[in-house]
Amino acid sequence: MTDLTGDLDQLVNYSNDERVRALERIIPRKVVQEILDKTGHSRRHYKLLPAWFMVWFVVGLGLFATDCYSQVFKYFRRFRRDRSPSRGALGEARNGLGVAPMRHLTARVVGLLATPQTPGTFYEGMRLMGIDGFVLDLPDTKDNSRIFGKPKSGRAEGAFPQARILSLCELGTHVLYKHLVKPIRCGEVTMAYYLLRFLAEDMLLLWDRNFLSYKKLKQVKQRNANLLARVKSNFVFEPQEVLPDGSYLSKIYPSAYDRKKDRNGIVVRIIEYTLRDPDRPQKETQHRLLTTLLDATKHPAKELIVLYHERWEEEGTIDELKTHQMERPELRSKTPAGVVQEIEGLLLAHYVVRTLMFEAAQRQGVPPRQMSFTATLKILRCRLPEVPKSKAGQRRWWEDLLSEVAEAVLEPRRDRINPRVIKRKMSKWPKKRPHHRKPKQPSMPFADSILIE
Repeated sequence: MTDLTGDLDQLVNYSNDERVRALERIIPRKVVQEILDKTGHSRRHYKLLPAWFMVWFVVGLGLFATDCYSQVFKYFRRFRRDRSPSRGALGEARNGLGVAPMRHLTARVVGLLATPQTPGTFYEGMRLMGIDGFVLDLPDTKDNSRIFGKPKSGRAEGAFPQARILSLCELGTHVLYKHLVKPIRCGEVTMAYYLLRFLAEDMLLLWDRNFLSYKKLKQVKQRNANLLARVKSNFVFEPQEVLPDGSYLSKIYPSAYDRKKDRNGIVVRIIEYTLRDPDRPQKETQHRLLTTLLDATKHPAKELIVLYHERWEEEGTIDELKTHQMERPELRSKTPAGVVQEIEGLLLAHYVVRTLMFEAAQRQGVPPRQMSFTATLKILRCRLPEVPKSKAGQRRWWEDLLSEVAEAVLEPRRDRINPRVIKRKMSKWPKKRPHHRKPKQPSMPFADSILIE
């Protein structure tokens, strides 16, 4: 983490009084400038909308996702008479910034927050990580449809183009550590190979059963990381050694022929279990987990079964981003480059909120996930325009902000389940077709079109 006092000493030397200095505690201005120099954007000079400000503006679009361009601009800059840019000027400045600075900034700034001392983030010295994906609806433009595509079903083509995002998440802090953005036609299983290269030897990766394959498991092992995953029913595992806790050692092979010849196998541990709670609905009578943690004494089966449910923390992270932070049905960008840029800003804004929550949780001595994301987001949105100009005022503002966020501690979660269904699925209205696009517009004022006989 950056030193707060050092940041404020540096920030007070800037000639501007912009409110973005409040967020430079998390994303340092120096890093932004280095990236702009690297991408060549620092050579472009705009008096009212310089490149460094537009970086923060894109982050602001992710932080204030439901507000218009002009309002987001006002959140970050104090009012100056006759110096508020138009919607078109802000849009052109966004286009001029492009995608590269935001991508480089995300890769440079977003990092792992937890330490082994952070509650709820490690298991036996291994950092808990998850991998999962989600989709975002995009404006229905020709370019977005051509590049990202629309989902297809048995009934018809989807209503909106969609972008698929796969992310590697630090489960204990809900930080989306690394991510990959692709068109909707790209599957999560294929995209996962890229993210597995960011695993480290102190990580325990948790993923759903669709991701499991021999190649991916081998890649996890090559990174000296460990895996805990659900297993599909069509995977065949022959017990080779039954362990005291009821689990057993087996091997996973690249093909059925390799299994028959017993070659190229990787030793894994299989845990089979059932649930006896009659009020807990189940699609399956038996569940299976696969893990590379082979020591049953050090890692008991029941302990790993409970631990696997930490994977759902990434589902909660996705809900934070899509439901509470975006608060809109689709992104606002009408070009593919704008879409990628906006997604990067959205993820950076989520990291800003999560970092603030992490520091507040440290003060309270509670797990970071026990802080309220929605409360923190609303507090930051409310307090950001109040940033004072003075050095002492900035320090007080930051301390007050952390203290206010630290009050938003959630009660321990109750044990609960919800069916994966939706309440509204069909509509009585006809589906939008190509001939409904760009309908003819009135050729005369309404009053002139009235004819009384």
